[in-house]
Amino acid sequence: MNQDLKEIALHHSIGEVIAELDQQKFWKVLVDFISEYIPVDNWAALIFSDGRPDFLLFSEVAKKTDDPDPLLHDYAAGLYLLDPFYIRNRDNPQSGFYQLSDVAPDHFLKTEYYDLYFTHYIGLDEVQYNVLLDSERTLCLSLGSKKKVSAEHISILNTFRPWVMALMKQRMSFEHEVSKVPLQQARWKENFDSAITRGGTSLTARELDVIRLVLSGSSNKKVAEKLSISIETVKIHRRHSYAKLNVKSQYELFTLFLNSQATAETTKN
Repeated sequence: MNQDLKEIALHHSIGEVIAELDQQKFWKVLVDFISEYIPVDNWAALIFSDGRPDFLLFSEVAKKTDDPDPLLHDYAAGLYLLDPFYIRNRDNPQSGFYQLSDVAPDHFLKTEYYDLYFTHYIGLDEVQYNVLLDSERTLCLSLGSKKKVSAEHISILNTFRPWVMALMKQRMSFEHEVSKVPLQQARWKENFDSAITRGGTSLTARELDVIRLVLSGSSNKKVAEKLSISIETVKIHRRHSYAKLNVKSQYELFTLFLNSQATAETTKN
């Protein structure tokens, strides 16, 4: 049987990844392999749960100061609550391979999260391998790209999916520090609601439902569908919420949310 040189090189590279399974640099070696076939500008290996995500390893972001890495700091401080991949996993945890377009709400590209954070630190597109570990945790390998991931590259990533996800699951046997850390007790809804109402503002349960969906990128129409209410009712809840929070736009709402998270982190420290 004749073997193409590219195929031989592929199997050799996969062997090198497998050889690093129990080594500290496993995640980087795995991403380096994938980067030979598709453009990867940044990446992170992390665990999603009902609380704050736990980072295992991630690519460094070029910085001009010694300030904490904003990719990790701001995301971990609360922006993860607006991450469409986190939300998808929270609402419907499953193993699989997903592209941003598979999980993002209909108005996600119009959100401040996308404009001020995602495009700056992640890029234009993102794909993710998800491995369900148990009923509360999902292991994720996130790959960010400054370009739209093409259909050809998606096909390649799907071809790699069986062995990549198998290795990801096996890798957990060597993530000793993670296995020793108990699951966080803080839950996503409590984190989100406290960020919006920190300062004593009182919103109804329905108003909070609407604000959560709006900030995450759902249009009024999608919010109405998800909550089984009319579009006019959604608009009323938005007006009342904005008035109570003393904001006039979604940008100001996002700023309030982000500042509340930063204040909470400062208080903890």
